[in-house]
Amino acid sequence: MESCSDIDQWILFLSRNDIKELVLELGEGEWFRVPSCLFHCKKLTRLELFRCELDPPPSFTGFLGLKSLNLHQVIVAPDVIESLISSCPQLESLALSYFDSLALNVCAPNLKYLCLEGEFKDICLENTPLLVSVSVAMYMTDDIAEHFEQSSSCNFIKFLGGVPCLERLIGHIYFTKYLSIGHDLGRLTITYSHLKVIELYQVSFEDMKEIFVVLRLITSSPNLEELHISGSSNTLAAIEALDLDLWEKESLSKCTFPKLKLVKMTEMSGVPHEMEFIKFLLGSSPELEIMSIMPCGYVVDGRLNMLIELVKFRRASARAEILFIQD
Repeated sequence: MESCSDIDQWILFLSRNDIKELVLELGEGEWFRVPSCLFHCKKLTRLELFRCELDPPPSFTGFLGLKSLNLHQVIVAPDVIESLISSCPQLESLALSYFDSLALNVCAPNLKYLCLEGEFKDICLENTPLLVSVSVAMYMTDDIAEHFEQSSSCNFIKFLGGVPCLERLIGHIYFTKYLSIGHDLGRLTITYSHLKVIELYQVSFEDMKEIFVVLRLITSSPNLEELHISGSSNTLAAIEALDLDLWEKESLSKCTFPKLKLVKMTEMSGVPHEMEFIKFLLGSSPELEIMSIMPCGYVVDGRLNMLIELVKFRRASARAEILFIQD
């Protein structure tokens, strides 16, 4: 990867003029090496880098005023990322995308907004007490999947054990699977008093561990207002579901969601645990206004049966509408 003399000279000029915001992206497919003079821009508050190689000099002590950091397709050593994050004490917004096989430990006491996308082997939010919004998309390779299965530590606790101010959580592909791995021996009690919006995509309702993750999240969020769940169940595998007595347990029967108003269920296949989950939400949400359900494309013959079963479910809210959306 070559350095670009024009970019080097330009950044050198900026470093001498107290630049505060820098977004650096070349044309599609073009890469460059970040010059060392970038790390002399001590007044930076916002930095966005796309398709480049980043290697801070040994003398670099951090961007003390940086509040927003966005690294997209950046070649950088894992320990350098962690060091960069921890050496920006005012950091409030962090976005990392298209990283490969990265084990990430985030220590950022003022961080409020976190967006992660890529092949992550592990993620630990070590010191992020002010986080209010998290969005994660995890891509899975065979090696990473094997690493996950061999893990013994509780990913739920590592990721969500220290975020008491969380208001919005969005988990895309494989995120629920990731949270389900590991054993929480102490069963740490966590309450997300500020969490109002949860979106979880590609949840497998044939995997009891993923179901427990969803239940743990929503039952620990007393002020939840919006819930969006996208399914990914294999109909053939899940049609003869086990452990259906889960939904009759006393601990669930006492649960209520006093502020939940909107539920969106998409890519539903009508398998038993999906239907029981919908039944549970309808019966436990006294302020619910809309429950929208969209079956997945390959479920054709079973749609009428789904609808017949849905209208039979008890509703804790007299105002609750069930919208059955067919594409």
